[in-house]
Amino acid sequence: MKALENRVALVTGASKGIGAAIAIAFAAAGARVIVNYRQDEPGAADVVSDIRLLGSEAVAVQADVSQSRDVERLFATTVAQFGAPDIVVNNAGSFHHGDFTALTLEAMRQQLDVNLLGTLLVCQQAIHHFPPHGGSIINLSALNSKNSTPGSVLWAATKGAIDTLTQGLARELGPKNIRVNALAPGMILTEGLLAAKKFSPQLKAQMLAATPLGRFGLPEDVAQVALFLASEESAYVSGERVMISGGA
Repeated sequence: MKALENRVALVTGASKGIGAAIAIAFAAAGARVIVNYRQDEPGAADVVSDIRLLGSEAVAVQADVSQSRDVERLFATTVAQFGAPDIVVNNAGSFHHGDFTALTLEAMRQQLDVNLLGTLLVCQQAIHHFPPHGGSIINLSALNSKNSTPGSVLWAATKGAIDTLTQGLARELGPKNIRVNALAPGMILTEGLLAAKKFSPQLKAQMLAATPLGRFGLPEDVAQVALFLASEESAYVSGERVMISGGA
């Protein structure tokens, strides 16, 4: 029997990168998957196609996690398509690199609304919709949530809040057999990173030098840890922040 056989998983921000890799890994392990996206419909469709090639079921659902009505609709669609979710991954996120003093109010609100408010709204709905036997929530933190770098102060602050939320919810929801954990990826080669202007050869070399394993991570590296946290292999793991950083 596969690790996630007969399970229903909802992954936000799953049209590319880490979210897509998690959705595909869950499907390969037997789960039926809701592939959430905000704007990238073609990307979400590609992920659904990849999952169906594995012989698993998936549906792409558009929703902006920072909007409460969208989140309610996202969960209603999940239940209508596959039944109550067993696993929810809060991967949707917004990142703006730049000096803190130059951040616009719009950029601040975008990161706070998606990274923090969106996670709060999705967690609330997950708790309401999990089956009686409980469930697993996996939040996306970051390696520098506890040690931010110049240019990413607000983003790191939102991830620090995710760490606190994860630990608090794990304590509050443990009696309901709902486990809550966070993934803290380091430097992962996603489409967004590769397209970033700041990702110069010099910066790349500096980052590699700071990574003991001597390579960047791949979305699939993060997905395998998410699979562990979603499965019964981690039945006694809750409230943890798991780093996937190559030793950095």
